[in-house]
Amino acid sequence: MTSDEDRKAIADAFGEAVNMTASELERWLATGESKSVGQKDGGGESVGHESGRKIVELLRDRRSDWSDGDYAHMNKVVGYIHRHLAQRPSGDVTDTRWRYSLMNWGHDPLK
Repeated sequence: MTSDEDRKAIADAFGEAVNMTASELERWLATGESKSVGQKDGGGESVGHESGRKIVELLRDRRSDWSDGDYAHMNKVVGYIHRHLAQRPSGDVTDTRWRYSLMNWGHDPLK
């Protein structure tokens, strides 16, 4: 069980890391670019794309409805975004797999 203090810290970090709205993320996940990146287990949906769908749900749900599993996922999202931002390639990142991957996790580095 996650303490209320931990839940607040996780939710705050998630709110800072995820800078796309639910509708922006949902539109993005429908694109070919979104589906073209990420690690796919067994050739299906990529881990990041699946995470993006979960993030859309979390953004639309009321905080009071979030479960310990939801907080665990938010923590995973924050960790991924922070690690990935540290690997930013040089130059224009507009049309890069790096940006597309981050956007699947709810963060557009160009915002």
